[in-house]
Amino acid sequence: MTDLNETLNGNGKAVRAVLFDLDGTLVDSAPDLGGAADDMRVARGLPSLPLENYRGMAGAGARGMLAVAFGMTPEHADFAGMREEFFQRYEARMTQKTYIFDGVAELIAEIQARGLQWGIVTNKAERFTLPLVASIALFASAGAVVSGDTTPHAKPHPEPLFEAARRLGLPPQACIYVGDDHRDIVAGQAAGMPTVAANYGYLGAVDPDEWRADWTIKSPLEVLQCLA
Repeated sequence: MTDLNETLNGNGKAVRAVLFDLDGTLVDSAPDLGGAADDMRVARGLPSLPLENYRGMAGAGARGMLAVAFGMTPEHADFAGMREEFFQRYEARMTQKTYIFDGVAELIAEIQARGLQWGIVTNKAERFTLPLVASIALFASAGAVVSGDTTPHAKPHPEPLFEAARRLGLPPQACIYVGDDHRDIVAGQAAGMPTVAANYGYLGAVDPDEWRADWTIKSPLEVLQCLA
């Protein structure tokens, strides 16, 4: 176990907290996100699609799910109504098949054992974030939970990360940020935080090495190597 005083971020500063994106980083919510969109297809007499069709776009939320299910973009005249239907269907089932990734429980336990704080910064709206986080007992120890509509700006703007740091009582430079989307890395870099790209998340065909994060990991427990 690494002593807290020896745990340094990429700038040589002591790391005192680890912040995480939610979907695709801590939890696999693709089964419920894709399921909600697929329910909409089936309700309209269309054939069901395999989960893997949805998984790569799960990080894009309603926009991504409607694109897969119906080839629909935000410019479509019916998009707003379809998005709200998707939200309602997802809200009704969002804890049914969503689960934490293997290694997340052990990772959080080790973070706490090292005397570090941790939190969640997601672009998911509070309408969905708070019930989902509350449904997972492991997440009760999070010192900060910041949603996409908690502040006036969502990622890739750094303000949600600044807000999380404020809630933890820390300067941003004392935190590292772990996420599976390019906007996570952009936000972390803009906030002055060392960044970790989680390439086990919803990347699709994207190469996370192009994001120039400080570290790239293939499993949650590899975050510990970024703290060594």
